[in-house]
Amino acid sequence: MNAAELCDPSLLQKYNTNGPRYTSYPTALSFTESFFNDDFLKAVKTTANSDLSIYIHIPFCHSLCYYCGCNKIVTIHLQKADEYLAYLFKEIACRAEIFGRHTVQQIHLGGGTPSFLTKQQIANLVAKLRQCFELSRDLELSIEIDPRNLSLDYIDHLANVGFNRLSIGLQDIDTQVQKAINRLQSTQFIADMVKRAKRLGFRSVNLDLIYGLPHQTPERFSRTIEKVIDMDVERISLFSYAHMPEKFAAQRKLRDEWLPDAEQKLALMQVAVERFIDAGYTMIGMDHFAKPQDELAKHQAQGKLNRNFQGYTTHANCDLLGLGVSSISKVGNCYSQNQKGLKDYYHGITKENNAVCKGVKLTIDDQIRGFVIGQLMCNLTVEKSVVNEIFDIDFDRYFSTSLKRLSPFLSDHIVKNSKNRIDVVPAARLLIRNICMAFDAYISRQHLNRYSRVI
Repeated sequence: MNAAELCDPSLLQKYNTNGPRYTSYPTALSFTESFFNDDFLKAVKTTANSDLSIYIHIPFCHSLCYYCGCNKIVTIHLQKADEYLAYLFKEIACRAEIFGRHTVQQIHLGGGTPSFLTKQQIANLVAKLRQCFELSRDLELSIEIDPRNLSLDYIDHLANVGFNRLSIGLQDIDTQVQKAINRLQSTQFIADMVKRAKRLGFRSVNLDLIYGLPHQTPERFSRTIEKVIDMDVERISLFSYAHMPEKFAAQRKLRDEWLPDAEQKLALMQVAVERFIDAGYTMIGMDHFAKPQDELAKHQAQGKLNRNFQGYTTHANCDLLGLGVSSISKVGNCYSQNQKGLKDYYHGITKENNAVCKGVKLTIDDQIRGFVIGQLMCNLTVEKSVVNEIFDIDFDRYFSTSLKRLSPFLSDHIVKNSKNRIDVVPAARLLIRNICMAFDAYISRQHLNRYSRVI
């Protein structure tokens, strides 16, 4: 792939609007409170899937990162996690009873900061999951790590209890950037963690980077990129900082004059993409990179990549069970979400044995459009005959309005609409969110400023 084509400034500036990330379709903005736990139970009974992916949300953080838009609780009181785990264990036990015919292929701990949990708390959580669910012998067990407030042997403990994938928040190694975002951390310690994980046999290590942060310049960010390449990790996530201070109070601490403008932000992204591709990484979707031998790269090459609330994944045929506060599930043809507030979550688990607060039952139209958007987001192409066969429609007739919305992309030669398929040229993968919006039936009813910028 030509990185210069991928980062064509004129096209990126033309289409740099707000839009969904399409970790689901419809997006979470379409979830309603008219969805109830009974709807969730019916979805479990009727789903055609027999494999399960589990996401567990650990909301606690030791300190506040000013860029963060996650659902988190900042506290120094470690005992709060004990109380949370007691409710979480009850939810695990209750949900496991209804997923008896499922085999768990993947478990991911996200947050917040899952590494907020002590070694014993982590061990207890994994033991509870093993006790309640049928786990695959080839289970993928992953966790997100904040490298601060940890000792190096924390990685040893994770390996001992079964974790085999690791994602570490690096973001940027520059001291001025770290001070601005309130995230001072040791780059050498992160490098030592990566080495330790490799030595212990972790299947892969991912590093998270963010571009568009305060005080970032191409020269400074290049040093971060070079350090990441030196660490030789299997996967890299390159996220665009979404500055939405009206929505996230902590972001108000980041002054507008500290942030790179749109042109500077494009330059940051371009230097990262060029360097990672030159270093031999394969670009996955719109914002991930993986070594060619990594499962993500192999699945993308085979057209089998999938996307859900955890981002790009290799587990295409799994239902997704979200556990913990604010977590989202996708089971059969339903999405559901748990209560976002800790007190509401505790109340729901205590009174109802669940904390479902909203969701959506997918219509046939939702399923058709969701399939097309998923194919484009993951594989940059959609076979019309496959859609016709699965859903018994005539693609061009069904999507006549959507195809008209593709006109600007066709004129710019970044999308090809032939008799049999729609193809997005590889150089336009950064604009895939814009292209998918042409197939979104909800987008005109929603305020686009509630979504982040595409670039």
